[in-house]
Amino acid sequence: MEALVSDYEKTDMGTIQIAPEVIEIIAGLATVEVEGVAGMSGGISSGIAELLGRKNLSKGVKVEVGQREAAIDVSIIVEYGKRITDIASEVQHGVKRSIETMTGLNVVEVNVHVHDVLFKPAEKIEEEDAQLRVR
Repeated sequence: MEALVSDYEKTDMGTIQIAPEVIEIIAGLATVEVEGVAGMSGGISSGIAELLGRKNLSKGVKVEVGQREAAIDVSIIVEYGKRITDIASEVQHGVKRSIETMTGLNVVEVNVHVHDVLFKPAEKIEEEDAQLRVR
């Protein structure tokens, strides 16, 4: 992975370069917007950053960037009861669309890795059941 996208776009004013971290943030934000994604699954370093109070917007995202193309890997946690393949497909389309729209890069692949399933806490389930009985 390159430190910067080299010679991404040359204009008459100079060269535009986009750092891979920017692409990671775009991919992370696009991923968490998908209904059914409970969160991102990152490594130990992103967990430590969050404990220190820093929001890690690129948590669970890896990118490989060339001059005109990008490949993205996202690691997610899905909500229990949702169809995983539908969520993953929506993540792929959303990430691709966001990165291509914002950067002009061609996204050649978006790999979705499902690392966990989030169950609702028991008290929340009981509360929802009580609301259904009242209706």
